Amino acid sequence: MHLKKAIVAVTNDLTTDQRVDRTCHTLVTCGYDVMLAGRNLKHSLPLASRSYRMHRMRLLFNKGPLFYAEYNIRLFLYLLAHKSDLIVSNDLDTLLASFLASRIKNFLPLSRGRIGHLHDCHEYFRGMPELSGRKRTTRIWKWLEDRIFPKLKHVIAVNNSIAKLYHEDYGNEIVVIRNVPFRKQKGKMKPKEELGIEPHQKVIIYQGAVNIDRGLEEVIQAMKYLRSDAKLIIAGIGDIYESLKELVNHEKVPGKVILTGQIPFQDLHAYTLMADIGLSIEKDVSLNYHYCLPNKFLDYIQANVPVLISQFPEMKAILDNYFIGEILENHDPKHIAEKIDSMLMNETRLIVFRENLQQAAEDLCWENEEPKLKEIVNFEP
Repeated sequence: MHLKKAIVAVTNDLTTDQRVDRTCHTLVTCGYDVMLAGRNLKHSLPLASRSYRMHRMRLLFNKGPLFYAEYNIRLFLYLLAHKSDLIVSNDLDTLLASFLASRIKNFLPLSRGRIGHLHDCHEYFRGMPELSGRKRTTRIWKWLEDRIFPKLKHVIAVNNSIAKLYHEDYGNEIVVIRNVPFRKQKGKMKPKEELGIEPHQKVIIYQGAVNIDRGLEEVIQAMKYLRSDAKLIIAGIGDIYESLKELVNHEKVPGKVILTGQIPFQDLHAYTLMADIGLSIEKDVSLNYHYCLPNKFLDYIQANVPVLISQFPEMKAILDNYFIGEILENHDPKHIAEKIDSMLMNETRLIVFRENLQQAAEDLCWENEEPKLKEIVNFEP
């Protein structure tokens, strides 16, 4: 029997992308031989063994227009050179190569049949804060999206808000497959002492991309106003990682802030389990942030960690439904410190949050979301 082949395309280095890992896992259970294609960066960590194959491309350029051009050319050639029954593009930066390759392969005489193409919207790409104020760059991405998106037959999105935005833009019917994790058992917590944390000390965690407008500068500044005996863990890497190191020293809080650098997603849960509070306090600077439903927020839920979040509709709806944390009103460092203290110094309230998190974790897991994806990947191209 012919084993179906799927190629999944991303622009990252395959180390931390949990959404794509879940997609690949589901494709494997649907009978696909899966290849996940991304890129190899100078400081990329080794990849742990998974249930699917992986391919990293080393590029000459790693940012800016030349990177996107080189990546899509390389990806396009890779897709043409390798057999596939399904191509999965993730976000706008992989769409051009994936769309063109699927169209061309369907006209090749040696094609074994129709090649399916599934597009996954992890975010509202043109609403990313990195594009804020960059009108020319945004116009280029919009020009590209305008010409391809209406032609897409199979599109999924991570939440209702993003699906609604794309539907309003282009009219596509978009299936919402929420960005929820696999159901996790309690697991083994990383020992606090390995990070220089005393057993009695509380832990505040932020995990994910260390980029602009995530509230990270302000929470570092807040640590000097904190009355609770707690340490802040920032688990991840990104554009402002080095500047945060400098800020920690400038604010004289090196003993209160731990920057771990990049952590493979397979190992991240052990860090999350240490936490008493999980932060998802992005600033309301773009549509993409405003309508986000981040991995970290849902990972906190699976780890039974109460949350402190920005007042964004997708996260707030879950918090209001389950009562699992608090909402931040603004990003003033003193206000952040007050919010954290009010949570950490009220153990009774934390217990209530943790009890409610158990039901939230049962409901918000990939096992409940996966059947929708399985139905989609069995489509007729």
